[in-house]
Order: sequence, then structure tokens, then C-alpha cells
Amino acid sequence: MLVSKNWLADFVRLDVSTEVICDKLTALGLEVESLAKAAPDFNGVVVGKVVALEKHPDADKLRVAQVDIGGDGALQIVCGAPNVAVDMLAPVATVGAVLPGNFKIKKSKLRGVESFGMLCSEKELGLAEDASGLMSLPADMTVGQDIRKALDLDDEIIEIGLTPNRGDCLSVIGVARELAVAFDKPMTELDVEMLSGQGKSPAVNLSAADACPVYIARTINGIDNTVKSPLWLVERLRRAGIRSLSPVVDVTNYVMLELGTPMHAFTAAAIEGGINVRLAEQGETLTLLDGKVVKLDADMLVIADDKKALALAGIMGGKNSVIDTDTREIVLEAAWFAPTAIAGRARRLTLHTDSSHRFERGVDYTVQARAIERATRLIIDICGGQAHQPTSVCEEKHLPKRQPIRLNGKQINAVLGVRFPKKAVVSILTKLGMTIAESDKNSYEVIVPSYRFDIAIEEDLIEELIRVWGYDNVPVATIDVKKLANQAKQDLSPRRRLNQLLVAMGYHEAITYSFIDEKLAGLLSDTSGTVKLMNPLSAELSVMRTSLLPSLAKALSYNVNRQQHNVRLYEFGNAYGQLDGQLVQTEKLAGIATGEVHPMQWGYRNRQIDFFDIKGDVEQLFTHLGVLPEISYDRSQRSFLHPGQSAEVLYQGKSIGFVGTLHPKVQKNLDIDTRVLAFELDIATISQVKLPVAESISKYPEIRRDISVLMAQGHQAADIIAAIRGVSDELVTDVRLFDVYIGRNIPRSTKSMAIAIYLQDKSKTLTDEQADAVVAKVTQVLAEQFNAQLRG
Repeated sequence: MLVSKNWLADFVRLDVSTEVICDKLTALGLEVESLAKAAPDFNGVVVGKVVALEKHPDADKLRVAQVDIGGDGALQIVCGAPNVAVDMLAPVATVGAVLPGNFKIKKSKLRGVESFGMLCSEKELGLAEDASGLMSLPADMTVGQDIRKALDLDDEIIEIGLTPNRGDCLSVIGVARELAVAFDKPMTELDVEMLSGQGKSPAVNLSAADACPVYIARTINGIDNTVKSPLWLVERLRRAGIRSLSPVVDVTNYVMLELGTPMHAFTAAAIEGGINVRLAEQGETLTLLDGKVVKLDADMLVIADDKKALALAGIMGGKNSVIDTDTREIVLEAAWFAPTAIAGRARRLTLHTDSSHRFERGVDYTVQARAIERATRLIIDICGGQAHQPTSVCEEKHLPKRQPIRLNGKQINAVLGVRFPKKAVVSILTKLGMTIAESDKNSYEVIVPSYRFDIAIEEDLIEELIRVWGYDNVPVATIDVKKLANQAKQDLSPRRRLNQLLVAMGYHEAITYSFIDEKLAGLLSDTSGTVKLMNPLSAELSVMRTSLLPSLAKALSYNVNRQQHNVRLYEFGNAYGQLDGQLVQTEKLAGIATGEVHPMQWGYRNRQIDFFDIKGDVEQLFTHLGVLPEISYDRSQRSFLHPGQSAEVLYQGKSIGFVGTLHPKVQKNLDIDTRVLAFELDIATISQVKLPVAESISKYPEIRRDISVLMAQGHQAADIIAAIRGVSDELVTDVRLFDVYIGRNIPRSTKSMAIAIYLQDKSKTLTDEQADAVVAKVTQVLAEQFNAQLRG
């Protein structure tokens, strides 16, 4: 929302700096995002009057003007603008002036004729993009006056970032109302003249009165829509970020900005019969003002006549009733549409207009009569014409019901944590336009004004009190909290420890949406039990994720396609699914990586990250959680993983996730050329922190025995190692696979595995005989379970 400080001054006079105003607005919850002058910096430009004009002696498109700027004599200026005319007032950049872009005006000679300045267009002053002609100034301006002062170009524009709940501040009056309360200043009411028209306006029928309980139509005939909007109107619109189009449209936009209620104007000749506010027929089409043809749904509201739809109610007018320079008779519309009748409809048609933006947030339902009179007066003053009596229909039973809200003084103090002054309660609420229906010593019945749609419960009223009273007035106090006894336990929380470890391993934390694209979900996760959104924000956010991998893969692709070649991301988050018709969520940890193992360096040859690197990262996580001995692996059957470079991660024999390389087809769909590795773990299953337990180090020597066994290729190393550990938990301290051979000199379909077995007794020195006995038992177990043969 852009609002001019000068326009605000029409309604509330403040004797403070703009910076103070901005700080106050932000403190009120209306965050100021920027502050700018109404025009770029320039100097040396004054109001000039063309007193004489003649053709250039040596150029057909140039003319020589004599321009009065209030001095002793006229300036001679060579000008090529097509609209330059005698008695015209226009901005004159005198010699020495500096225009936007650091363009300096110098005395010059054009085709042999001296020129002592420049007559300016709006574009040359940075006021508009139109450079087709000179900027025409009102005839009542003072010749020679500095143009910045004449047009008040040092006015300041405040940009406010409004939250969706504050639709009441999408108008100059709304913002002024807030400032009047904050600075305890009176509001200047807008003086609107009620016109007594001649003739009748079209009849109005509210077929959908629950969606549109208020509708006012007024005919104005005999207008001249070819005239230019006055400069004051064009400037106020420009400073609010709206381009001038035509006098009638400019007036409706002006009233919308001023009072907050959108308006529309139809050409009267397009209306056949009366006006009917109704729901569209399913599949009914309408060509909008921008030329777009839309197919309407049955829950969309239209303004129609007896034969056709004329406008998409509260969103955009139709092309079949557009006004143009030939229009001599119009019908003005001021209506109130329920937010629920407008919300989502524009977005469904990929539209967003100033009108829909306001109606879906809630517009004051008592201001339409003032708006129609305000717009009528302005149009007649600018375009001429005669106003008819308005047709006004109001179905009060469908208007919002303002039920009293009970506000308890004790609850105010409890919520805010301070003793709130009793006198301030009634004072602040009254200034905010609320009515105190009744009150006793410590409670109030409060009725909210018609323009506030964001206040419904007691806590909303309390929020209003504190934001006006000022958060700065809440005293600073020390929080009385007992120190947690087991600080070490807190410091060792699983998520904290894993976060620290992942960052140390070179991963960056990502936070992605829980909503994802259904196609992406099918590519990278199991979609059984997927939860589809009934009203998605977009097609790319249509389902809830059953895995964190799709979101992380999208983030990885985004980075890789922007020249980030070594990327490692991780995320903690919830995955969602359905079980017996109920929504369930599971906390997961996922990671994804691509690129080289180490950053670029000279010491040794680098290589691409592979399956064993990502598996090593996962095992470091398990080591920190103290659960690595209970982790095992099995072949993964997940379709999005490479069948030969992936594994299912098992905890106590139950699957808790996966680790591996993405399938080449998946990588191609993600538009990634390099190898991509990923893992995902059900972290909630293993989240119990196992605090370290100190054990004494054995003072007796460790014995290593190496064996080489021959077995079928289908056996997994993890199963072999588990079997060896099971031979003697007390003596076997570690088992490591250090070589695998497949090839010549051994039978086909077999493999040779070289395994180191570490043995140690904590109470005494282990003898060779005891070690040999364990190895013999190991050989026996491997032969029985895996048909393995000891190689010589």
C-alpha cells in the first residue's frame, strides 16, 4: 500500500516528522517498508508560459518558442513537442538545471537557432513514462514558481506492507484513522455532498443477496470522457502506484484509494433491462476488460443484465460494458461483496486485482452510499453531466452481524502480563471506533466497527489495546525460571548432536515446504497413502510429502543448475501419510549430496562422492547416537534408487530408512548430470539418547587373526560379520572385512572374503590356544550357515 503524506494530511494533521510517522505505523503493526520522495531529485525547473511560437527556419519538426518564466524578458527555447501551443503552461528547465539521471541543461544551438533551456515532458522529470508531448500545467499556476513547490513534489510516499488481516488500512482514511488514534489527534471527516438527481437509474435485483447484500447503481448522462483528468488527480493516483487511464476510471480508482471500497463504471448503453447480481451458470463465459476469456464456475458471482453477464463481481469488469471516449452515459456501481464470495475466485482464474484484493479481506459495508456520492461529484466536476437518482438495495439480514465481545479486565492483565490501566481500556477502544455497549467495574461488552473484519474474540481486543498503548510501555522483567538440573542431557539431545555433526561433515541445513508436486512425489517416494490438498496454493504444491527426499532433490537441482557443483543438504522435518483414514506424521532426517569428496586442492587426485561415502556419513550419525552396533543393511528395492548402489537401513532388524545412489533415470528427470547420493532415516525410532558410559581400557594385549573364506557371491558381508561376532561376544572385540576377490583361480559364482578378527580378554592375557579355538569355531559357524570354505 502506497500512501502520500500530503493525502494523509487531508484527514489528520500531524506536527511530527515523516520518520516519526513511519516508526509509529510500524509499532502499530503497519510495517513501513520504504519511504521515498514523490519525484526524483532535480533542480532548476520552473513554471513557464509560452507567449509566442513560430516555425524553425531550418527544421520542419522544430518550433521556436518564447517562454515567460517571470523574469524581465522571455526565454527563447527550441522545442519539438507536437502539443506546444501559445498560452500553454509547462515545466521549463533553465540553463544550469540538473534533471533526473544527472542530465544537465546547457545553452545550445539547434539548426542554427539558440535555445536557452528546455520545455519538459513528464518523462524528463521522472513523473511518468509518457514522452509524447509536453507536460501541460493548470492555467492557475504561478509563472516562474519552482515546479517542485508548484506540484508539491517533495511530498513523501510511505510504502506499508499490510498483513492480510488489515484490509481496513487499504485506504488513505484507514491509515489516517490509525495515526489519529496513535497521536491522539482528531480526524477530519470527508465532506460528501448528497446530490439530488433527476431521472431513474437501472433497477437492481439481488438474486444472490447472501453474497451481495448491498448494491447501489447510479446513472450519469451527458458526460465528456475525452477531457483529461486534472493534474491533482493524476498525481495522487501516480503517488499511489496507479496509472491514469480516463477521467471516469481515474475517479473510481481515486475513491477506492480514499475510502477503501472498490467501484466500477459501466457504459449505460450496454445494459439491457435492469441489473441482476447472481451466481454464474457452470461453464458460462465472460470476456474481461483485459481481453481474457474466462470460463466461470457456479460459485462465482457476476453482475448481469436481463440477458448477459457484464462483470465478474468484485474482481473485474467485462469488455462488453467498457467505457471509452465515445461514452456519454454511464452507470456507477458501489457494492459490498462478502469476503467468502470473492476469496479464491480470482486466484482460480489466475487473476489478482485491486478490487479482489480488498473485497476478499473485507470492505466497510456502510460506506457505499458515500462512495457513490463522492464519485458522482468528482465525475460531474471533471466531465460534466447530470446525475440520476441512485437505485439502492440493501438486504440487512445478510450483512455481517456484530455481536458484542466480552472483555474481562483480569484477562487483559493475564494475557499481557502487566497491569493495564483501566482508564486506557475505554479510551483506546473508543478511539478505534468501537462501541462499549455496557460495562461494570472490570468487564466490558465491546461492539466492533463495520470496517474491522479481524476482530472476533477477546484476545483480538487485547491485542488492539497493547498495540495502541505501546509494546515499549511493557516493563522489562527478569524471567523467573529454575535452571534445568540435567544440562548435559539437554546438550546431548539427538537433533542438536546430529545438527552439529552434519554441519561438521560439510552439509547445509535446508527447510523446505511440506507441500510438494504430485509428479515429483511419484518420482522420488512411495505415494501410497499420499494426502492430497483440497485447495492447493498451486499445482506444484498439491500433495503433502511422504518423504523429505523430493523437496531436497528439488533444492539440489536448483543449486546445481546455478553453478554450485559440490552440494550437500540435510533436513529435519515431518513426512505425512494416511493410516486407516487418519493423518499420521513421522519425524525424519534426510540428506542429499553431489560433487567431489573434498574441495579443490593440489595435494592428491580428487574423486566424485560415492555410495560408501554417504554410507559412512550415515554410520557416523549412528555412532553419535550410540546405536551403530544395532544397525544392519539389506538390499533396497526402492524404484528411485540405483539397484546396485543402495541399501535398506535396519535398526534391530526393522527398516528405518535407506541410503544409496539415485537411479540414473531419476537424475535425468531432475536435470542433474553428476551422481547424486541420498539417505533418509526415521529418526523418531532411534531418537533416545544413549549417554556415554565409561569403561575401563583392558591392559591386556589384543590378538588379530586373519581368515580368508570362499563362498557364494549372493551372501552379504553384514551377515558374515554378524555371525562371527555371535561366536563369542566376550572375546571378539571387532570384525573387519578388508578384501573381496572375484575372478581367476576361484570357482565361478563365488567370492573370496578376507576378514580380520580382533580378540581380547579384559581380565587376563589371551593365549594362542584360546584364540585358535575361537577361530576354529568361527570357521565351523561359517561353514554351517554359509557353506563357506577356509582358503589355504
